[in-house]
Amino acid sequence: MVFRRVRQIALLCGLAFALAACSSLPRTPYTAADAVNSRVLDLDGLRRYADEPASKFRLDKSDVAPIKTYLALSGGGADGAYGVGVLNGWTASGNRPAFSVVSGVSTGGLIAPFAFLGPRYDDTLKEVYTSGIAESLLQDPSLMRVLFGSGLFGNKRLRELVARYVGQDILSEVARENAKGRKLLIVTTDLDTQRTVIWDMGRIAAVGTPEALQLFRDVMAASASIPLVFPPIMIDAEGQGKRFQEMHVDGGVTAPVLTLPDALLFRERSWPANGRMNIYILVNKKLEGNFELVSNSTIDVASRSISAITQAQTRSVILSTYDFARRNRLGFHLSYIERDYPAPETEGFDTAYMRALYQYGYEKAAAGQAWTATPP
Repeated sequence: MVFRRVRQIALLCGLAFALAACSSLPRTPYTAADAVNSRVLDLDGLRRYADEPASKFRLDKSDVAPIKTYLALSGGGADGAYGVGVLNGWTASGNRPAFSVVSGVSTGGLIAPFAFLGPRYDDTLKEVYTSGIAESLLQDPSLMRVLFGSGLFGNKRLRELVARYVGQDILSEVARENAKGRKLLIVTTDLDTQRTVIWDMGRIAAVGTPEALQLFRDVMAASASIPLVFPPIMIDAEGQGKRFQEMHVDGGVTAPVLTLPDALLFRERSWPANGRMNIYILVNKKLEGNFELVSNSTIDVASRSISAITQAQTRSVILSTYDFARRNRLGFHLSYIERDYPAPETEGFDTAYMRALYQYGYEKAAAGQAWTATPP
């Protein structure tokens, strides 16, 4: 796994400093009651939660497409280069649709706005994932940040990367598409409530203010903020007349990929009879287990276990979505990195590995071989 060594270092540091009773940054206290109906930007409706009723997840009636198309982008760190390659190769094939809904988690949250806006941003995505820019995200680790903060690497470079590519022009374009009924959703994890937060980025963009642009960027950065590796993103909120900051981290902590909300997959289990949809799940990682002789050490065992948990969670979501789609006669399409694709020789955002992975995804999609109709 690309982040294995970073996670090992961060886990070791976290455990060591936890035992040393290290200090933490001060926060404004707030309660569960404050959090229940909390708002951001003093507005309702900018986000919802994966565990809410299915009625909260409805496609806008102004989207007149006869068959809705939903692209779900998973997490995966540097392996997001695969997803970017698939998207660009899909464009080259001439068969890439305009999506009614795009959701993104973690690295998928960084890709999602540009995938949502369409092929004219293919070159932007390719630059982010193959030019070497991403390598700077994991430079200059600092034990002092772990001791007096909450991440081995600061989030300055991550924030700068997001700000470099997401400006007022992107906000305006997302707002225009939102007005047509299309939806852009990015997932974070609220550590205070331990809930999966689904941010309606189109509604945020429609606000149009500098504060909305900052929130848009914050959500993207938060979705990719791996705990211990990067500090959490603190988001200003208000509840019951009290102002406080919520702590948001990588959406993959609670949802490796967002397809449909929990209520649909696990409770209601039905889709409106007239709601025709094609679901495309683009997984930026391998789904099948691979053999590795694990060193009998605490850190290696923990790291391998985390990898297995993440893979199992991803497969569970995909299998549940496949079952839901089959029963409701929805189109199901899945793309992922094959088991036999070579693992990276180095850890982190290795540019050579990302370029090769991009090309692998591109060639599969351009040849019409990126998608399968059944899980592995």
